Amino acid sequence: MQTLRETQYLKHEQYGLGVVTQSNSQRTTIEFENHGTKKFVTSLLVAELLPGHAPAKLVPSKQSKARKPRAKKATP
Repeated sequence: MQTLRETQYLKHEQYGLGVVTQSNSQRTTIEFENHGTKKFVTSLLVAELLPGHAPAKLVPSKQSKARKPRAKKATP
């Protein structure tokens, strides 16, 4: 398999539906709907490429979520 484009929608036999988050000639990273993020050797990856776009819930956002600082408990 060749390098995949980011946001390519696909189906993997074991992990199900996923979206490519990174891909180069060495490694491909995919975010799966029910199994989280998995990394594969690109040349060994076997998956069915699906037409169209992935559902919005599968496409990871480019921005990281900023954490809110926790409020400190008042000591008596």
